Amino acid sequence: MSFTKTTEAESHYNHLEKMEISALLQHINNEDKTVPLAVEKALPEIEKLTALVADRLKAGGRLFYIGAGTSGRLGIVDASECPPTFGVDHGLVVGIMAGGDSAIRKAVEFAEDSQSQGWEDLQEHQISEKDIVIGIAASGTTPYVISALKKCNENNIATGCITCNHGSPLHQVALYPVVVVVGPEFVTGSSRMKAGTAQKLVLNMISTVAMIQMGRVQGNRMVDMQLSNNKLVDRGTRMIMDELEIKEDEATFLLKKHGSVRTAINSYRNER
Repeated sequence: MSFTKTTEAESHYNHLEKMEISALLQHINNEDKTVPLAVEKALPEIEKLTALVADRLKAGGRLFYIGAGTSGRLGIVDASECPPTFGVDHGLVVGIMAGGDSAIRKAVEFAEDSQSQGWEDLQEHQISEKDIVIGIAASGTTPYVISALKKCNENNIATGCITCNHGSPLHQVALYPVVVVVGPEFVTGSSRMKAGTAQKLVLNMISTVAMIQMGRVQGNRMVDMQLSNNKLVDRGTRMIMDELEIKEDEATFLLKKHGSVRTAINSYRNER
């Protein structure tokens, strides 16, 4: 299969080691500014994938992210942030990466080259037709991800992808592809830079919009967030104060009694 691998294209800059720090930072920043514009071009694709994700979650299915290296880590980050942010179960959005959890901190050699491990990793979660799998790979050529999506397709499991190379194998295999072409990286081939930023932006969109569609945001607030530290308890207290127009001590009492912002607000109103 022939396609242009823009993620490996030569950087627009050279002799980086001779540049001043200020120049390096300015050039990186200039490149980063192009990423949201590239994401904007992919909004129609992102909308189709996000709508399907929301439908599957509302119907009792789960969302799986699968990737390797930086792409895999970004999926795990997004999945791990859904429970504390939106109060959903840890098993609703699942991040899987080549090499397993140990690869989050330290790369596992050749893990991404496996043609079978991705599907095996998904099967450990008893994946079914109710679920949806999004493969994440900047290059679009990662065997671990591509082979997993192929098996999903064979088993009538919906598939999407987030990649940065148009026409790549991953683009071709995913039923709902999202392709964000960011062009050459500042450091040639370092897809943790613009490509990684683009993937993170798309992941933010997909999970946030899906959770809103599931009713996990009220107004513009995270009323189901887990109160896992003092900062969040304080935020929750102020949400209740603003929403119910009550004083801090009463809001604190309600939050402590009910354990969540949503429940505290609803209970207060139901008792009136």
